Amino acid sequence: MKKTYAIEVDCANCANLMEEATKKTAGVAAATVNFMTQKMIVEFEEGQDPKKVMKDVLKACKKVEPDCEIEL
Repeated sequence: MKKTYAIEVDCANCANLMEEATKKTAGVAAATVNFMTQKMIVEFEEGQDPKKVMKDVLKACKKVEPDCEIEL
């Protein structure tokens, strides 16, 4: 399952860091962060609860970019 989330990120490098952190999060099969559109597309592994996984994604992203925001 894929879902798109609105994000707030300040620069392209930060978006890349968020993308890498998201890809390393358990339950995420793939992720793309687009700085220009301020969107994150996350593909979840089968059987995963997107809400639970996204809470972990937000924690991981806050570690690399403390000011990031993801509209869950």
